[in-house]
Parts: sequence; structure tokens; C-alpha cells
Amino acid sequence: MITQLLLVNMKIAFVGKGGSGKTTLSSLFIRHLAATGAPVLAVDADINQHLGLALGLDDTVAAELPAMGARLPLIKDYLRGSNPRIASAETMIKTTPPGEGSRLLRVREDNPVYDACARTVELDDAAVRLMVTGPFTEADLGVACYHSKTGAVELCLNHLVDGRDEYAVVDMTAGSDSFASGMFTRFDMTFLVAEPTRKGVSVYRQYKEYARDFGVALRVVGNKVQGQDDIDFLREQVGDDLLVTVGHSDWVRAMEKGRPPRFERLEATNRLALQALQSAADASYERRDWERYTRQMVHFHLKNAQSWGNERTGADLAGQVDPDFVLRERLAATA
Repeated sequence: MITQLLLVNMKIAFVGKGGSGKTTLSSLFIRHLAATGAPVLAVDADINQHLGLALGLDDTVAAELPAMGARLPLIKDYLRGSNPRIASAETMIKTTPPGEGSRLLRVREDNPVYDACARTVELDDAAVRLMVTGPFTEADLGVACYHSKTGAVELCLNHLVDGRDEYAVVDMTAGSDSFASGMFTRFDMTFLVAEPTRKGVSVYRQYKEYARDFGVALRVVGNKVQGQDDIDFLREQVGDDLLVTVGHSDWVRAMEKGRPPRFERLEATNRLALQALQSAADASYERRDWERYTRQMVHFHLKNAQSWGNERTGADLAGQVDPDFVLRERLAATA
């Protein structure tokens, strides 16, 4: 018998090289979604923790956001629930998939993970939940990689079920570092932010190549575009993957100075670009292959288990896979 979670996911990633503007664009998209009334869970998974600042928090408040990486034992213990295949929270790794008895996260609910890791950020007349992986600390230097922190994000994404018109938006690590785990397959849509330069599109080529065999929905957002020549260059380099382009914004400049006007005053062309991003994301979820989504989750778990997880935990982590468990959206007839 196959256990089906009859729920809908809408997970969105922003990627790009360092300095491309992906954090700025992800924050604008989060503001846009919140302004429509949609529930939003925002996650800063970049080693440079700037999403809170881009959403209007001051330096002190942003620095005091609770780090998910520091609360990983709590996250594991909650998500494990009564799953009989997981002997203890200590045997869970970043790729451990949910199964019968696991606890799941939902965007709208209150739960111990959000209590410990999420904070509400007020945005004009709306609000979003914000979670952050946390920055590198002095204790991490020389002994840990940043993926030890983003593992908390991957684990939460594997257990996150969010309904239609609910969004989880993740500001990812720069470059192609996302491919150090299976997290790049956890999204309905990945927006790659690229400047109109050779360096700007190099990450696109890497991402396109690495993601080719995994059915990743990838669209390019051209940023810092100054004219038609820039648009032509991006179109020549990325073809039909180019979705929209964004140029100079006085609103963004004010936001970067810590004095953002109300979001409704964002330039009309940029509001249209954000609407295009939402339309592309909404359309992508209709194409979700739930069996492939679950299969990829299991694939990367088994790969990590064999590579390092079994040795580190002293357990055969392949046994955590529930072969009868499939994530699947709600049937239309049962709406």
C-alpha cells in the first residue's frame, strides 16, 4: 500500500554567482508574494546572510536571528516523529526522507521548528516567516563546510508540504555550490540571476549542465540590464531560458540605504517582472512529477548514506527509506 500525502508544494530557489543580485531579487519576490496576500516562508541559505537586511531588518535584529544550523538536533527530533524506520534523531542526516509517522512542516502552521528557528518580518501591510541557516562562526573556521549548516534547510524542505498559493522561497548559496547536496532538486522553480557578462552567464551554464538529468525547472532573470544590447547578449547566451530582465531601480537603491518606500511604489516595469516570476512558478508546479520527486529524494539519501552517513552514524541509513511512501498532490476531486 502506498501512503500518499495529498498536498501541494510550491518551493522556489534563487541562485546565481556572488554579487549578481540574487538576494535583492529574492527579497523583492518575497515582498511581491506577501503583497498579494500569499503565505510565504522565506529562507536564507546563503553563506552571506543578507536576506533579513534586504527585507528591512536592521543590522542588530538581523544578527540576532536564530540559526537553523545551531538547532539541528531539535529539528531532527521533531521531524522524526514516530517514524519507526528512524531509530533516533542522531541517525538522521540532511537527506533523511519522510516516511510513515514522520512529522511534516506546513507554511501556515505553528510548530516547535518555527518557534525555535523562524521570526516574523513585517512588510508594509503583510508579514512573512523568515528562517536563516546562520553565518559561519569563529568555531567553524578551518573545521567545517557551510553545507553542514544548509543541511538543516534540506531536511526541512524534504518535510515541507505547502498548499496551493503558499510559497517557500530560498535564497541559495552562490555559484554552483547547491550541487554539493540534493537540495537543488527540491524546488518547483529555480530562478538563476545573471548579469549580462561572460562571468554572469558562466554559472548558468554550470547549473544547466549539472541539472540536466534531474528535470530541474530553470529560468534566467537578467539583472543590472542597461539597454537592448544587454538583453540581446543574454538572449544569445541563454536562449529561451531568459524569462525577464531587470534594470536600475530607485526603489532598490533606497532599500539598500535602509530607507525603502512602500512596496507599492516599486517601478511598474519591475512589478511586471515579479508578476512574470510568479506566473512561471505557478505554472511549474502543475508539471510536478511526484514519483520522480520522491525518487530523487531517496536517490540522494542513499548516495549520502553510502558516502559518509553510515560511517558517521554507525547505522545502515538505507533502512530509513519507506518504500511505500510517496509525496503526491491532492486529487482534484477531493478539493
